[in-house]
Parts: sequence; C-alpha cells; structure tokens
Amino acid sequence: MAKKAMIEREKKRQKLVEQYAAKRAALKEIANDESRPMEDRFKARLKLAELPRNSSPTRLHNRCQLTGRPKAYYRKLKMSRIALRDLASNGQIPGMVKSSW
Repeated sequence: MAKKAMIEREKKRQKLVEQYAAKRAALKEIANDESRPMEDRFKARLKLAELPRNSSPTRLHNRCQLTGRPKAYYRKLKMSRIALRDLASNGQIPGMVKSSW
C-alpha cells in the first residue's frame, strides 16, 4: 500500500491539470504559432511559465486504484499487477484463472 500522502498528492495534481488545461492549451497555441509576432509568442511563454508546475500533465503518474502502487501498472485495467493477481486468485475477475503447467 502506498503512502496516503503520495496518493493525495497525485489527486491534487490531477485536479490542477484539469483546472488549467484550457488556459495551458490556449497559451501553447499562441506560443507555437509561427504567424504571430515574436513578442506575443514570448509573452505567452512567460505566462505559461507562471502557471503552477503541477498543472502540467507530464507530472502525473499512473497509480493503482486499489493500492496506490506506482509501478507495474496496467493502463487498460487501471491497477497494478499485484492487485490484478490477487483479484484473479480470489475469482473476482470473470474469465481469468491462475495459470499452472
């Protein structure tokens, strides 16, 4: 089980990313537009830099929804391999059985 603080920090980052997504997209569009004057593009870059760092989507990290584990994460299932194996062993995932040979 991951620390509660790490899980809460990730939730806070997710909230900030959603809050600033539109503003960040608009500023990026201005900054990357070659037809605009260099001065406007530079101002857009400065405003982009003033936004909170945690509002950037690259700072998000996928975590298991059951345990909060950050590693060995399956995107399709939104859980870690360990949580997946536990659920499969308990028979809580239809059609999935523990392999043996």
